[in-house]
Amino acid sequence: MGEYLLIIISAIFVNNILLAQFLGICPFLGVSNKLSTAAGMSGAVCFVITLATVVTYLLNSYVLAPFGLEFLQTISFILVIAALVQMVEIVLKKVSPSLYQALGIFLPLITTNCAVLGVAITVVTKEFAFGGTASHLLNLGEATVYALATSLGYGLAMCLFAGLREHLALNDVPKAFRGLPIALITVSIMAMAFLGFSGMV
Repeated sequence: MGEYLLIIISAIFVNNILLAQFLGICPFLGVSNKLSTAAGMSGAVCFVITLATVVTYLLNSYVLAPFGLEFLQTISFILVIAALVQMVEIVLKKVSPSLYQALGIFLPLITTNCAVLGVAITVVTKEFAFGGTASHLLNLGEATVYALATSLGYGLAMCLFAGLREHLALNDVPKAFRGLPIALITVSIMAMAFLGFSGMV
C-alpha cells in the first residue's frame, strides 16, 4: 500500500507530466483559457491515459513481448490511443455536445498528445524505484495507479493554470506580455512551485 501511495505522490506532484516532464504542452496552452473547458479536457485526457495505459500494458505483456515484437510498441500504442480517442469523441458528442464544441480541434489532438503515448511507453519500458526499493517494471495494478495519478496530475496542473489565466485576463497586464508571454511566465512559476514537492519522495 505504501508503494502505491509513493507512486501517486510522485506522479501528481514530484514528476508532474506537464510541469516536470513537459509532455502534453500543446493542449495545456491551447485549452486553458477557461476553467470549464480545461476541466473537460482534463477529464477526457484522464480517461484516455488510464484506459490506454491498461490496454497497451496488456497488449505489450501478452502479444508484443512474448512474440518478440517490442519494436512495434510505438505504432501499436498509437493505434490503440487513436481508437480510444474516437470512442471518447463519440461519447462526448452524445452526452455533452456543448463540451464537445468547446474542446473543438483539441479533442482529436488527444490522439497526438505526447502525454498519453509517453505514459503508455514509460510504464512498459522504464524501471521504477520507490522508497529505496530495487528498480522494477510496474505490474498491472501499479501501472494503472501510475497512469491514473499521472492523468490527475495533468488535470490538476491544467485546472490551476486555467484559473490563473482567467484571473490574468481581468488584470492590467502590460501590452508586451499579454496573451502567450504572460501565460508562459505563469507556467514557469508554477513549475518552480511544484519543485518544492521534490523532497517528498
